[in-house]
Amino acid sequence: QVQLAESGGGLVQAGGSLRLHCAASGHTFSSYVMGWFRQAPGKEREFVASISRRGGYTYYSDTVKDRFTISRDNAKNTVYLQMNSLKPEDTAVYYCAADPLATTQAMGGMKALEAWGQGTLVTVSS
Repeated sequence: QVQLAESGGGLVQAGGSLRLHCAASGHTFSSYVMGWFRQAPGKEREFVASISRRGGYTYYSDTVKDRFTISRDNAKNTVYLQMNSLKPEDTAVYYCAADPLATTQAMGGMKALEAWGQGTLVTVSS
């Protein structure tokens, strides 16, 4: 089973940018569909973006489409989330997730994914 560790969170002003990293352990990273989710205080965890095993397909929630970009580097066992034009409502703990059976479109609706990271906090000030 892959293990995930996020980094790159922090405090940023509205309109700014951050790039999150998710490093995966193990030798089968390229067999996993990867995704980013987030959970704001007092709210349910929500899907943000997903990327296919080789990176050719991506899928985004409507709330982040055109502002966020997910990418991956299988040689480095890492998935990224580039976040631009950040808004205060983007404030949340961001989690990386992995699953070998998901599709990029279905990942957001799946009840259980194989692996989750511990999360990294993103705070956007107004």
